[in-house]
Parts: sequence; structure tokens; C-alpha cells
Amino acid sequence: MQPWTPTKVWLKDVELEILLIKQIFKNKDNSTGVRYLASNNLNLTSDDFTNTYKKRWSVEEYHKSFKQNTCMAKSPTRTLQTQCAHVFASIVSYIKLEKYKFSSKLNHFAIRGKLLINAAKVALNELQQIKLQLAEFESLALAA
Repeated sequence: MQPWTPTKVWLKDVELEILLIKQIFKNKDNSTGVRYLASNNLNLTSDDFTNTYKKRWSVEEYHKSFKQNTCMAKSPTRTLQTQCAHVFASIVSYIKLEKYKFSSKLNHFAIRGKLLINAAKVALNELQQIKLQLAEFESLALAA
């Protein structure tokens, strides 16, 4: 099968003819990747396949980010009211990530990473403050 050339094929256990295209591309690590795209629309061009795939892929990116970066997939809720609140908070969170993405030029995963690092720094700072307060309290208790 020639790369980037739509080819009509019959697949085993599929009752209709399929249009198939083989895409070859370079990965970030310079390895070669191969992707096969299929459609039941027999009139698509190579550009049609590519454009449709790009549109579909943006939906996949949305779902992945929505599930992972807003903790939608890890909802601890049990009642209808708390589930609705969690979904609402996840949507608001996604909108804020999207807004910040445009101003920071970072993707959602990078933004989330920065937020987690900053949260860890704040928590460590708080822990150090608590340790200092405890040490002061112990020294006052020993002096008394």
C-alpha cells in the first residue's frame, strides 16, 4: 500500500468496502511511526483524511485533559448533588486551564505540573513553619 494514497479495500468480517490511507511520520525521538486511517466514505482525498483526523484528535485531547487534569475520572462523590457539584467544578477548572493555556503558551499537563510543584512548595513551607513553632514551644516549655 502506497503511503498517503487512499486505497479501497475489503476487510475480513466487514460487509462494505473501506477507504484506507497509510500515513508515515516522524516521532519526536526521530523514530518512524505508521498510522492507518479508515473511512466508509469512498470519496475522500488524502487531505480530507488528514483534516478529519486533526479534528477528531482535538476531541481526544479535550477528553484526556478533562479526565486527567480536572480529576473528573477520580470523583469520590456518591450522591447526585455531590456528583453534580464535582462535574461543575471540573468544567470550571477546565475553562480556567484553557484560559491560562493561551496566556502562558503551556499545555494543560504542563500547567498542572507547575501548579503541583507550587502547591508542594507551599506545603513544605507550612511544614517548616510548624516545625519552627513547635521548636519554640518546646524551648519555652523547657525554660518554664
